[in-house]
Amino acid sequence: MTTDVQADQVLDCSGLLCPIPVVKTSKAIKTIEVGQVLHMIATDPGAPPDMEAWVRQTGHEMVAQATEDDKFLFWFRRTK
Repeated sequence: MTTDVQADQVLDCSGLLCPIPVVKTSKAIKTIEVGQVLHMIATDPGAPPDMEAWVRQTGHEMVAQATEDDKFLFWFRRTK
């Protein structure tokens, strides 16, 4: 399953376990402009609930979420 969301930056966190994908996403989102989209790829099964919590805590928008093979795919829009 793929999405048509265009990403301005891609962050591959494959092979990393919590909390590293959250930490790397937090750092990466600060490097793009407000309104741009960060595409994050993770393999940690804990990533979906972790990233949903991160969105609630930070206020950034999760534009899309998908699973493809053993990968969890996320698209976040920087809101502030």
